[in-house]
Amino acid sequence: MSTQSNQSSPNTIVSRGLDISVTVSALFFWAIVLYRSYAEGFLPSTVQYGVVFVGGIMTVYALNETKEAVEERDWIDGIVLLPASIILISAAVFFATNFELVYLQQQGYATEHQYLLARLIILSILYLTWREFGNLFLGLVGGMILYGMFGNYIADSIIISHGGMDQLTLLQTLVTDLGGFYGSLTQLTASWIAPFLLYAGLLFAYGAFDLILRVAIQSAKYIESGVAQTAVLASAVIGSINGSYTANAAMTGSFSIPTMKESGMSGYRAAAIEAVASTSGQVLPPVMGASAFIMASTLQTSYINIVVAGLVPAAILVACISIAVHYTAISDQSSQSMDFESFFDDSLTTTDKVVETVRFGVPFLVLIGLLGVLQYTVTTSAMWTIFSMIGFGVFLPVVRAAITGDSPLGELVNQFWNTVHGFRRGAVILAPIAIILVAVSGVVGILQVTGVPSKIAIMIMGISGGVLLFAVLLAMAVSILMGVGMPTAAAYVIVSVLIAPALTNNFDIPQIASHYTVFYAAILAGITPPVATAAVVAAGIAEANFWRTCGAAIKIAAPLFVLPVAFVYNTSLVSFSLGLTTIWVGLLVLLGAIAIIYGLNYPFSLGFWQTVLARIGLSVVGVVVMVHPNHIVKIVGIAVFAAVFFGEKMLYGDMDRPTTGGAQ
Repeated sequence: MSTQSNQSSPNTIVSRGLDISVTVSALFFWAIVLYRSYAEGFLPSTVQYGVVFVGGIMTVYALNETKEAVEERDWIDGIVLLPASIILISAAVFFATNFELVYLQQQGYATEHQYLLARLIILSILYLTWREFGNLFLGLVGGMILYGMFGNYIADSIIISHGGMDQLTLLQTLVTDLGGFYGSLTQLTASWIAPFLLYAGLLFAYGAFDLILRVAIQSAKYIESGVAQTAVLASAVIGSINGSYTANAAMTGSFSIPTMKESGMSGYRAAAIEAVASTSGQVLPPVMGASAFIMASTLQTSYINIVVAGLVPAAILVACISIAVHYTAISDQSSQSMDFESFFDDSLTTTDKVVETVRFGVPFLVLIGLLGVLQYTVTTSAMWTIFSMIGFGVFLPVVRAAITGDSPLGELVNQFWNTVHGFRRGAVILAPIAIILVAVSGVVGILQVTGVPSKIAIMIMGISGGVLLFAVLLAMAVSILMGVGMPTAAAYVIVSVLIAPALTNNFDIPQIASHYTVFYAAILAGITPPVATAAVVAAGIAEANFWRTCGAAIKIAAPLFVLPVAFVYNTSLVSFSLGLTTIWVGLLVLLGAIAIIYGLNYPFSLGFWQTVLARIGLSVVGVVVMVHPNHIVKIVGIAVFAAVFFGEKMLYGDMDRPTTGGAQ
């Protein structure tokens, strides 16, 4: 016993020291980010700031991951991780301190030791990409590097062939010219995305997501499918912020899936609901898994325009998924009851509810007011949102403590440490997202040099034969393929460069509609087999069959597979101005989506073949209503759906439980 204690003691000391270092480095990193947001004269060049940002976030990442490696006694990982991280940190210091020389005086060439550093940076990025996101994404980034160097070996008859890049050109493109890995996407991450992830970290630390879960679970008392709807609400809200449907499925699925199973729901259906909810959360404004900021930058429009354009599609999505989940829940004959006390040790008093509402509501209103009303920049709006979140997050509980007779000083100390924890958590959340976006920024640099996007556009045009429907379906298929295993923002970047321009340039689709089409399609990778990473995680938690989980998820999310096509044929659905036309078309498309949901998920009290025909017929009607641009056709389709809906109720009554094979 004594020997074991002595052996573990040094590890404990090292782990504790690294833990403190992570917190200190996170605080220092966010101090730079916030000061740069406040003082525009500090690091005025976005390129130089991007370089400093990479060095700062890599410092936090290296310390945090090394701490975890020490705790898990994974010495090999620690031995490889540290050199890779130190290379990126050292490179950031070198490029930041020699910025004028490297960026202004040496464009197009570099010294031999700079090229050597560039090679080490590429290897480090590849290793960290593999470490965080596995072989699939390593294959994408590494494959693009090989494609950039050896594209000249591809036969000229193949459209994606190009002249090839020699090694020095590749090194300049990716590193030494401070484009590539340090390019516009990395700079955007530093200026726009990072502050919002700090906001997310503070929300976690102050208990906002605990409040979301309380609201969701309380709502279960009033809705028949309440337990399942809890998963939808919690996963959607949290998923909009965290930027990864896979991580979201793991986070919220850990409590929602067991709860649904305890209520009597089948494991594969519980997993399917969680996978769909986690995936759909990525498209919800105002954050959209960080993609809203990238889309605004890509389209050279204001961030608020992107949010406005996404409101109606998001409303359609949430409404039809909630209905599908309701039908799925009642099809399982589960009790859908929930014991509130089993989740939380205490209940909120009326005073607590008021304080918490003000505490989290005011900073959010600050964000909306600055962005939407006063039209401040994203960076400035995020900064003041963070400051207001800290102010209300710390001092409202102190005031409440003083009123209720508790110790204000004790509460102040408690909230101080919550704030520190929020800063740390924000940096830890940001680190893997920053790594993947740095890697994707390099991929985008290679794509731009080789001219692949225009060639992809020509290829899509050629295969589709100039038929818009075929082109959209092909674009969706490629977008789903590109979205496999990627965080939302990274997937969107790839498809926005490769696919969206083809729809706009060849078919005159408005840019915003093209980008929303490929964006919505890319996230479908989370529930589309054979990879379906969100479904994989959820099925693992539920101990359910993966293929049955995917099948149930696709039934629930069926309108999500149709919406991207609807955007192309009904471009007013995604408009920068939320006018009557957009709302009217959105209502018609929503009714079409409900027809699909009803057809696929409602537990009909019909015979087997009658049920099959009803499901197929209603699905076809729903697709036509969602996609067809003619309003008369839409209204006729809705009338057919209404006739079937009310006819079934008149003949068989409003059966909430299946009695035949219709529930299968």
